[in-house]
Amino acid sequence: MTYTMTTTRTFTRTSAQYIASKVVSDLRRMLSYYGKPSESWIDAYYEELSELLANGYVENVEYGFKRNGKRVVSLYYAVRADGSLSDNRAGGVYAWTDTAGAAWFSFLNYTNKWWRLSQEERNRFRSRLPFRRTVGEAPGDGYGYWITDRSYTADGVGTQRRTFRPY
Repeated sequence: MTYTMTTTRTFTRTSAQYIASKVVSDLRRMLSYYGKPSESWIDAYYEELSELLANGYVENVEYGFKRNGKRVVSLYYAVRADGSLSDNRAGGVYAWTDTAGAAWFSFLNYTNKWWRLSQEERNRFRSRLPFRRTVGEAPGDGYGYWITDRSYTADGVGTQRRTFRPY
């Protein structure tokens, strides 16, 4: 006798908020260790990421510190929708970086789905977000290395986190 079972998962706004809440936990650790970002910016990042994830518009986002155009410490989240990631607990943020003289930054790349929207549709969507991003370039790698250390998932979509930390 053979049995077959089929399941389906639907990625919802609640799924997006769950993933964004894990990223926010990491940002709160950054605030605790390094004094930035502020709670108000963390709330704004949560709102932005929740909306972008829910609509499939974010390819990756990075938060961290840079000095002289180079990363000092940073958290990079790449979005994957292939169901291949497992869900980890938030945390494990590197806590021993000297950020004196470093500036806070955040850099985001949009998906092709975003770029297929008309300019009017993008403007309308952006008007609902807590702040407006401007065009720029991500910093280069400083004196350190990347490690892939966590993933946060819900209903087949997730973020793979990489951390840049100093040697």
